[in-house]
Amino acid sequence: MYAMKLIAPCKDYIWGGTRLRDEYGKKSDADKVAESWELSCHKDGRSVIANGEYAGRTLEEYIEKEGKQVLGTNCRRFEYFPILIKLIDAKDNLSVQVHPNNEYALRVEGEYGKTEMWYVVDAEEGAELLYGFKHEITREEFAERIKNNTLLEVTNNVPVHKGDVFFIESGTLHAIGKGILIAEIQQNSNTTYRIYDYGRVGKDGKPRELHIEKACEVTKLIPPTRPTKPQGEPVQKDGYTETLLATCEYFNVNKLDIETVAALEATDASFNSVLVLDGTFTIGGLELGKGDSCFIPAGCGKYEIKGKGEVILTDIV
Repeated sequence: MYAMKLIAPCKDYIWGGTRLRDEYGKKSDADKVAESWELSCHKDGRSVIANGEYAGRTLEEYIEKEGKQVLGTNCRRFEYFPILIKLIDAKDNLSVQVHPNNEYALRVEGEYGKTEMWYVVDAEEGAELLYGFKHEITREEFAERIKNNTLLEVTNNVPVHKGDVFFIESGTLHAIGKGILIAEIQQNSNTTYRIYDYGRVGKDGKPRELHIEKACEVTKLIPPTRPTKPQGEPVQKDGYTETLLATCEYFNVNKLDIETVAALEATDASFNSVLVLDGTFTIGGLELGKGDSCFIPAGCGKYEIKGKGEVILTDIV
């Protein structure tokens, strides 16, 4: 077993920009690179291994070949690979949307629901995003405001700054605003119900599909309860500082600000995912730069991330 650098599939959604290609080295022939799927076994975009014995194979193929023990014992409760990690460049506003919970999504869509976490990597001055409602409303008012195009009068718009953290529990109305670059850790799902899209049209010249009926069934009509900041305080360790961004039943996410080296361990309990937000590093003989991601199988044992910069470390607890 070894640390595997991953090649991320990219998405050219209409609201995307070019920062992921220009600043983070993502490869795409499309005009826009809205998202790069840094850790993915989802059918809509699978990560490919770049180095070692499995170079050129998908991460999913590696897991099928080696067995689910490479995911760790904490992943036994999941039927599928548990998470999906993305970088998201919002040049324009994303649609106002909501994700269903597991029960609804498995029954209606045949895949997991989606709870997710956003870490704001960068944000333009004055940037903001939509995060739930200003106050509780009834389902009747929700449906009526969608119909009358007045929904944005009761949604909660939040100013955004680098380092903010948003925990988007399934059922939470949300929308990333323009001028924001985000690292997203989410359940392994691509189910999104679009409610409002600013009248935009897709590549075919037609208005993008809305999912009003399903959205009305799954949306929580209350203000969000989690603060927009990391869940833990920075903890100084030998060679780096660790900050807990968010933890839940689906994922555990820490930010490491590394000065020289971070000594870590991939135990039998969980794989480790390392996403470089800034700086250059080595893990063994593997070189990683800004925007690079790697998968470290469960049971690999102790390893070191050497260098200077900022990384996101994700595992399953």
